[in-house]
Amino acid sequence: MPALPPFHLAFPVHDLAAARAFYGGLLGCPEGRSAAEWIDFDFFGHQIVAHLDAHMAPRRHSNPVDGHDVPVPHFGAVLDMDLWEALAERLKGEGTAFVIEPTVRFRGQAGEQATMFFLDPSGNAIEIKAMRDPDKLFAKA
Repeated sequence: MPALPPFHLAFPVHDLAAARAFYGGLLGCPEGRSAAEWIDFDFFGHQIVAHLDAHMAPRRHSNPVDGHDVPVPHFGAVLDMDLWEALAERLKGEGTAFVIEPTVRFRGQAGEQATMFFLDPSGNAIEIKAMRDPDKLFAKA
């Protein structure tokens, strides 16, 4: 799979200290620049920016995918399998409340993937996945 340029995502959080503890502490994302109302994080090679919105109200919606109710909207990263497994174990060990427990979906299909969903302290849904065959990330069948 060719190297991809990093993406950038800005999203609201209700508490910057909680975001710093979650993204920087729990997920291990190095912190970049910050100001009184935002924090940059290196999210597995991508730039995400938590922007303070003390009045935010998380949206609650889900769509059925392979027998699970997948929260929408959500964002995340596609990791290699070893890193995904290590992160899943660390999150379980920290008592993370998963929306969808670490699992493998689309087993035996081109899109077979390990996935897990959880919420940040502001209710933003995050999916971390790993492809069984990374070259099939966009495979249709």
